[in-house]
Amino acid sequence: MKKIAILGSTGSIGTQTVDILPSIDAEVVALTTNRRINLLEEQARALHPKMVCAMDEDAAKALKIKLADTDIKVLTGMDGLIACAAESGADIVVTAVVGMVGLLPTMAAIKAGKDIALANKETLVCAGGLVMSAAKQYGVRILPVDSEHSAIFQCVQAANGNPIDKILLTASGGPFFGKKFEEMRGMTREQALAHPNWSMGAKITIDSATMMNKGLELIEAMWLYDLPPEDIEIVVHRESIVHSAVEFADGAVIAQLGLPDMRLPIQLALTWPQRVPCKVPRMSLAEVAKLTFYAPDYEAFPALNLAKHAASLKGDRGAVLNGANEAAVGLFLNGKIGFTDIAERVAYALDTIPYKKDITLDDVLAADKAAREIVLG
Repeated sequence: MKKIAILGSTGSIGTQTVDILPSIDAEVVALTTNRRINLLEEQARALHPKMVCAMDEDAAKALKIKLADTDIKVLTGMDGLIACAAESGADIVVTAVVGMVGLLPTMAAIKAGKDIALANKETLVCAGGLVMSAAKQYGVRILPVDSEHSAIFQCVQAANGNPIDKILLTASGGPFFGKKFEEMRGMTREQALAHPNWSMGAKITIDSATMMNKGLELIEAMWLYDLPPEDIEIVVHRESIVHSAVEFADGAVIAQLGLPDMRLPIQLALTWPQRVPCKVPRMSLAEVAKLTFYAPDYEAFPALNLAKHAASLKGDRGAVLNGANEAAVGLFLNGKIGFTDIAERVAYALDTIPYKKDITLDDVLAADKAAREIVLG
């Protein structure tokens, strides 16, 4: 029986991970949240983990009282998150926390020899070289959970060792597909959160609206599959049925298709190399009827260009890009800046913070901090 730690168990990916647990042979040993302790208590009583963590200290105190009649250890803060990742006895850690907060626990889990079911793309965006090097050093597998990277992973596994010539990274286009940049200046929080296909958390939904999410995924794919960014082509695919594809030396393309449901890639990451029945509805191509593809509009969605430039430079640019974007998205969600201000603030951070090519983990954390400070003013 596989032992699983779920970091961010009360978020979108975390709750869907919990949902597929009856389909697999697994024991949950750790669960974490930021502040959603009522749901975490419910999960803990159902799944009986060894330990839980609430990042927020006051929330952790309240959770400890709620679980006082159990033998579950209640932790808090980054130290608690790292302990759940590295010291819970897990075989595999689902990193479903949102943002830069996932980097340190992911690195700790890798150094403890845990396989990673990676849903936290920011870990590779900010420190992809360091993370992939550590995974190789400690002999652990990085199993992608993002639907696109899971699709690429599945295509690569079907290729019988043939190297990838190009990745075709699909994007839904978000709620503002077809609009020009100036048309998006007045877009509201509610409009930006109205994703046409996927049910996701607020931050990633805004990233989809700006298309920064696809830029971050390009950087993630670059590290996961050891390809230069120019060999990763972003393609807008409105139906979200083709989750991504790979092209080989002879021009043949293999794609992975399925309904837009995150439970399938989550389950596959936890059961690989086995496939087991999944509760996701089956797809009918006849009902889908048509599949459309478009080139992205780089002028309307400048976040894509910012991400591609950061990818080409590597070094600390991923950390600056991500830190600035997280801060700017937070401001937008709180009504402090406009929708198009997000990319503009990210661009300002990238232009302002001096570039550093050779980086350590401390450099990544420093770049992230500097980017947030610039965006927040």
